[in-house]
Amino acid sequence: MSRNIVVLGAGMVGVSIAWHLVRRGHTVTLVDRREPGRETSFGNAGIIQREAVRPYAFPRDIGTLLRVLPNREVDIRYRPTGMVSAAGPLLQYWLNSGGARYERIVKEWASLIMRCQDAHGPMIEAAGAQELVRKGGWLELYRTQDALDDRIAKAREDRERFGVEYEVLSADQLRAVEPHLSTELIGAIHWTQPWMVSDPGALVLAYARNFEEQGGRVLQASVEDIVQQGSGWRVSTSAGPVEAEQVVVALGPWSSDLLLRLGIKVPLFVKRGYHMHYSAEQGATLNHWVMDAERGFLLEPMRAGIRLTTGAELADLNAPPKYTQLAAAERAARSLFPLGARRDAEPWKGARPCMPDMKPVIGPAPGKNGLWLAFGHGHQGFTLGPATGELLAQMMDGETPAIDMSPFAVDRFSG
Repeated sequence: MSRNIVVLGAGMVGVSIAWHLVRRGHTVTLVDRREPGRETSFGNAGIIQREAVRPYAFPRDIGTLLRVLPNREVDIRYRPTGMVSAAGPLLQYWLNSGGARYERIVKEWASLIMRCQDAHGPMIEAAGAQELVRKGGWLELYRTQDALDDRIAKAREDRERFGVEYEVLSADQLRAVEPHLSTELIGAIHWTQPWMVSDPGALVLAYARNFEEQGGRVLQASVEDIVQQGSGWRVSTSAGPVEAEQVVVALGPWSSDLLLRLGIKVPLFVKRGYHMHYSAEQGATLNHWVMDAERGFLLEPMRAGIRLTTGAELADLNAPPKYTQLAAAERAARSLFPLGARRDAEPWKGARPCMPDMKPVIGPAPGKNGLWLAFGHGHQGFTLGPATGELLAQMMDGETPAIDMSPFAVDRFSG
């Protein structure tokens, strides 16, 4: 039965949900204050990460904590005010980052990640976006043998448990495929399954355009309020009210503020990140997406230039940008690869919506008939948007979803 549905948020997650719903015959309006794919989905590393079966855990070993404490590292920085305001969720994040808790979370998280390419594939084809996607994987670079050996051990386990494929490259093999990287590198892991996207925002926009071609409506307007009205919902926007039988909240880091108005409190916090594009020095080429694993940044050869993507900054969502982390990453990146001049007028800043158990919220809002939730994907909203859209659409149509969705229910945080 066709229903009138409003999806709030036009990042990868919201666009993918809207795409799946309109294909099922529903009347769907997608609402966002900006053009689709211009917020967090725009600024990521552009990898559809089939290998990412382990969510990013909070550092628990003393060595890492002592290293991070001075707040000068490339991979993670923090603002004291941000740490205080998110103290409760961060404590739970730390508790969930080891032992039996983390092992359970990995299994549940991996059930989503393992679906990512099967979900992206039909959307890429329908949108005619094949030219944006390159297959063949990316490289995780190492300077020390101990760190590489530790990662190889985890990779072997992930291959056995979750079908992750990889190759280990020696220093000579690495130089053969990336001759302009630093000679300090002793090897790399080539994750062979992932797909790389040369313009992440353009891929989201292509999906959104295909959604419109199928009869969906995109409304560029700010969401001002949401009210349950009889058996349906009324969304107040800067372009006027929109009424619907059902509403999906997929606003990423802004989801928790809207839900508070409905009496729904979720322990969402953000990890912010920055990027900048560069040219390469004359004669230098970068052939793969690469991650400096021991320093915590990525370089990606994209349409706009070589994108440098920083690690995480623990700060309040609306705190002003602070570019010292990007500057530190740039210094480290120049020692890895001969970067040329900056290409962007100013750095890009975004925020990853995170939950304290590292798993997204996907499913119905208890006690709010017709309200559905999809946010909190952390570092992997770009990877997991299509799988989320497919699974949530199955739930909304009363079908049994392809995987067990109980680990992603919002009521896991109640009490």
